[in-house]
Amino acid sequence: MEQIKKSSRMEWLDALRGFTMIMVVANHVSGIGFDEPYKVSSALPLLVLFRMPLFFFICGFLAFKSNVDWNLKILGQSLLKKLRIQTIPTVVFFLIAAVFLGKHFDQTVLLWLGQPTKGGYWFTLVLLYMFIIYYLFCYLEAKINIKRKWIPITILFVVSLCLYETCYLPHYFSWGMGRKVPNEFMNTTCFARLFMYFPFFVYGNIVRRYWDKMQEVFDSKWFFPIVVILVFFAACDSLEWHYLRKTLAIVPLTVARFGLLTMVFLYFRYYQQHLTKHTLIGSGLQYIGRRTLDIYLIHFLFLPNLPSVGQFFKTFQNNFVLDVTLSVLMALLIIAFSVVASNILRISPIFRKYLFGRN
Repeated sequence: MEQIKKSSRMEWLDALRGFTMIMVVANHVSGIGFDEPYKVSSALPLLVLFRMPLFFFICGFLAFKSNVDWNLKILGQSLLKKLRIQTIPTVVFFLIAAVFLGKHFDQTVLLWLGQPTKGGYWFTLVLLYMFIIYYLFCYLEAKINIKRKWIPITILFVVSLCLYETCYLPHYFSWGMGRKVPNEFMNTTCFARLFMYFPFFVYGNIVRRYWDKMQEVFDSKWFFPIVVILVFFAACDSLEWHYLRKTLAIVPLTVARFGLLTMVFLYFRYYQQHLTKHTLIGSGLQYIGRRTLDIYLIHFLFLPNLPSVGQFFKTFQNNFVLDVTLSVLMALLIIAFSVVASNILRISPIFRKYLFGRN
């Protein structure tokens, strides 16, 4: 594979983030707007495998800063900044969504607060948790100053994988998926979703920390073919075959998730020359990628209410191309409306700073 041209900014990474945002909105269009059942959809099961893991992978990738000298001052400033950027916009748009999307404001607020999805706004909350953990980790890592730098981040990755495993063991853990009586605390606080996605954040961070070495691995002759083969069999077993059951079922699901996000990541890296700001697709994806927070916060307000479309796909199944195309086209339209709404709000310096984290 081609080596990355050295530049001050990885433009293709912004494009990848934009692509991921489109996938997130498209999924919400299908699941919420079209009320398309997950089990009968020909597109959702596959797309869901990698869309959120890839999003958190990118967040972890971008979180690593090699030039930061971690001390108490830097730690405090970083935590306060993230609290402001993640908390204020989430609370504001959560309440706005409750006004426009709920029948009764107070009941809707209480209902959403008790749900693990938080009316769709769980992502920013979980991402805040991840940054808090990561910043504290970076501070402790700097203070310990182990010669073998790979040990602390490896331990964090292994621990995160162990916690991830608990989310799929309902017989042993009360917050596990599929449990008849869910753990209210873990679901209300979104800690269960933190466990579910934190390994991908750490994986992205590891790739960025050891970027030169990881590129050698990515460019090796057999790496990509092996990943493709593993993903094929893992995705087939996770979605269709189900040969591995109970505790072992998490193995193909995990391999499929890590493998698929790696494949998409490598695709954008390999074709980066077509994703620069000088190309139509590249500039468009990069623009969306730089406005992911705005789009995520606002797009729920523009989701369609077309359950008949979901009923159509339930009646006429196995229409992957049509399913994806309708969802993506609607997603692009919703993203456009979200960006316009964001640009209007950004006219105010106060809104720009406190709603979208921009000075």
